[in-house]
Amino acid sequence: MSDESHPYEEGKRAGVHPLIVIFGILFGLWLFVALIVPSSKNKQAAGTEGPAGPVIEDPEAAPVLFKVHTTVPDMNAISLTVPPEATDSQVAGLLKRFKKDRLAGTLTELLPATTAGHTLGDHAVADIYIVSDAQYAQADVIRTLTRGAHAPGDLYPQAVPFEVAMEQIRGHYRIDLNNTSNPDSASLGFADESGVHSKQYRKIF
Repeated sequence: MSDESHPYEEGKRAGVHPLIVIFGILFGLWLFVALIVPSSKNKQAAGTEGPAGPVIEDPEAAPVLFKVHTTVPDMNAISLTVPPEATDSQVAGLLKRFKKDRLAGTLTELLPATTAGHTLGDHAVADIYIVSDAQYAQADVIRTLTRGAHAPGDLYPQAVPFEVAMEQIRGHYRIDLNNTSNPDSASLGFADESGVHSKQYRKIF
């Protein structure tokens, strides 16, 4: 017999230890998931938050003309129409003008009162919807939007579905003076209180 040592000796394991192989495979899978598959933290929950990008405004945009189309007293709501060619900058400027007038106590010079005689003012609570297509400024559409996305459809039969009406809103201004921490909120597009929002939604303030 030869004195040379054999590659295999009884009682000694040949090759790489199985635990090393298993840990190597697990590490490889973890690395693949971490680098290739997008993190769930970066995924936005559908219908909960609007785009994070800033609204690009033109400070020199001319003020847009608007017309009060419908008032819905039972919903403290008003719909306005603006020309189809009105830009987002003009709509944003109009929303800021409404807030400025609201703070100055002169909003009633532009818009009808939604809470006439209220101790907090004639616009203590108001939803102001801006559209370009007058068919979406009708009272039944405004009621659909004010009730929100999750109102039972069989309880409130409607000609225009919420999802369709929502996409037609150019701008929305919500006033609630009972909410002292955030009495004014406005956006391009529309979002209801549950967070469901239109594709063009951008928060203004």
